[in-house]
Amino acid sequence: MTARPANAHQARLLRLLRDGGPNSRAQLGDQVDLSRSKLAVEVDRLLETGLVVADGLAASRGGRRSHNIRLAPALRFLGVDIGATSIDVAVTNAELEVLGHVNQPMDVREGPVAVFEQVLSMAAKLRASGLAEGFDGAGIGVPGPVRFPEGVPVAPPIMPGWDGFPVREALSQDLGCPVMVDNDVNLMAMGEQHAGVARSVGDFLCVKIGTGIGCGIVVGGEVYRGTTGSAGDIGHIQVEPDGRACACGNRGCLEAHFSGAALARDAEDAARSGRSEELAARLETAGKLTAVDVAAAAAAGDATSLDLIREGGNRVGQVIAGLVSFFNPGLVVIGGGVTGLGHTLLASVRTQVYRQSLPLATGNLPIVLGELGPTAGVIGAARLISDHLFSPA
Repeated sequence: MTARPANAHQARLLRLLRDGGPNSRAQLGDQVDLSRSKLAVEVDRLLETGLVVADGLAASRGGRRSHNIRLAPALRFLGVDIGATSIDVAVTNAELEVLGHVNQPMDVREGPVAVFEQVLSMAAKLRASGLAEGFDGAGIGVPGPVRFPEGVPVAPPIMPGWDGFPVREALSQDLGCPVMVDNDVNLMAMGEQHAGVARSVGDFLCVKIGTGIGCGIVVGGEVYRGTTGSAGDIGHIQVEPDGRACACGNRGCLEAHFSGAALARDAEDAARSGRSEELAARLETAGKLTAVDVAAAAAAGDATSLDLIREGGNRVGQVIAGLVSFFNPGLVVIGGGVTGLGHTLLASVRTQVYRQSLPLATGNLPIVLGELGPTAGVIGAARLISDHLFSPA
């Protein structure tokens, strides 16, 4: 993809076609503040660039039938969601429909070189399957703070060796296309906004509970990243004075008391201390426990596992209640690997938020699980790079 929109009107038309699919000139005209002649000029210029193509006649609205316009069907975006323990890579078309998606386990602590070798191998696999001859752009999510203008991770607590690594520059060279980089929870929020549970909401919070905990903040339809890219780093809000040591160097952080890693540790303690026969049996079989084991044990009626989930949900809810009182969002979305704990977790979070926040803020506040699961991040990554490419050069 070499062409870019020449002005804000063309950028707006491209994004409308991305978000709404093929549309007629007449319908596009209903959504933009342009005269019919000016709209015709801008659409014709986009047709000349090859970014959009004619797509047959539209349904009649009386008089001459308008032509449908759609984004070029050959456009391909690569979405990469790097988590603490796994990588998701997907290819989308220009409307951000996922055409192919692969997942591999990978420890982010192995460092950027090893992780990106895996990413490139997965991208090559998708390309070889015939889904894409090449990529017009790529979006990358990483599980830590990112200095957004430069596409560089900044002192990420669970990513040793990544501080200051030029992710955008390195991958742009390897992939041969433009690359944008952001925090993984921001991309989850963008994915849920584009194709998930937050489609019609302008102001919302998206909380990701996985190996760590983060929060995507969407204000007026746009992700809010803060001055240095660390907005939403709620995993390091203190919930227990002089509590457990955290990877960030402080004590009592939410992430140290409830996250995928913390839950696994607490489950193993419960198994070894004899408080849960169910968890002990799973530990003996597998040699270690994960949040998935806790969810399965809870589903089997294990009281200790249910208590661990409720206690964790209460701590998360305590933090979210403060955020709700401060921000007054229209929706709270809970996503990430630990959401396999399901409605027991959700009920505990809701109870704390509705109990602690003022009724004016919570009276019509849905707190829901995300709809998209592991595809939220890759769709958000594709959305990130398309936002960049569908902006004036």
